Amino acid sequence: MLMRCPIEIRHLRALTALSETGSLTRAADQLALTQSALSQQFRQIEEHYGVVLFERKTQPLRFTAAGERMLNLARDMLPRLDGADRDLTRIASGATGQLRIALECHSCFDWLMPAMDALRAEWPEVEQDLLSGFTPDPVALLLSGDADVAVHTEPDHRAGIAYHALFDFELTGCLSPRHGLAGRRFLTPEDFAAETFVHYPVDDIQLDGVQKFLLPAAVTPAARRTAELTVAIVQLVASGRGLAMLPSWTIQQYVERGYIKAMPLGKNGLWCRLYAATLEDAPAWVTHFRHLVRESAPKALPGIRHC
Repeated sequence: MLMRCPIEIRHLRALTALSETGSLTRAADQLALTQSALSQQFRQIEEHYGVVLFERKTQPLRFTAAGERMLNLARDMLPRLDGADRDLTRIASGATGQLRIALECHSCFDWLMPAMDALRAEWPEVEQDLLSGFTPDPVALLLSGDADVAVHTEPDHRAGIAYHALFDFELTGCLSPRHGLAGRRFLTPEDFAAETFVHYPVDDIQLDGVQKFLLPAAVTPAARRTAELTVAIVQLVASGRGLAMLPSWTIQQYVERGYIKAMPLGKNGLWCRLYAATLEDAPAWVTHFRHLVRESAPKALPGIRHC
């Protein structure tokens, strides 16, 4: 009598998450599990086969030969399973769908457009649309039925809404290479006290730099100036008319050309997290879109990592 193989899809997804994030804590967060529940999944396989999947005390985490074998299985099987799931969903629905994206983020397009292109190749019958303008409350558009995905930086845990972490990104300080602070290794909140802070024209609650860097230090910039476009903020900074805080992926080309200098915010840098909010019963193509963003953004852009 053949014994049932104990390896399940959840084990493959768990090991993939561990490989992407590099830690049990972040992998558990990604899978919406407790760390003990995730560890138990790994122990089930290890105890059944009498192997160790990864070295738990190494930094960075290192997979054993057994763990690498399971990772190879996951990389082979999961895309095929996901593809079958999409095909069966198409067959069952027999109808086209739509993906309407509401943005809180002014600088999302560098990672957003490649994910939309990838979704179009796999779900050609799904009509995609970016809702015009930036809204301070994109989740409200989900609840009103006017959007299918809301991209934002802080989950507010409203009933009927599921919140999904997309990736972590580094928020960096931006200044002219000729600025008096340009020789420093990093910027402190106090550096903004005597400066003009240049930022997008949104409320402070939507500015990660204010919420996570300036407010905790009780620092108020000497002046404020706003601009709608990233390139306009960069121009103001490059001409010495203030300091800014922008995601590193948005300014890489300007840093490489020497227009501006990017500096860590604080000694260890400032990392923030971007989320996608969806209805709890979102259709399969919405879920697939989230997965495409998670897979593609860290590979394509600087200053982004799996969360």
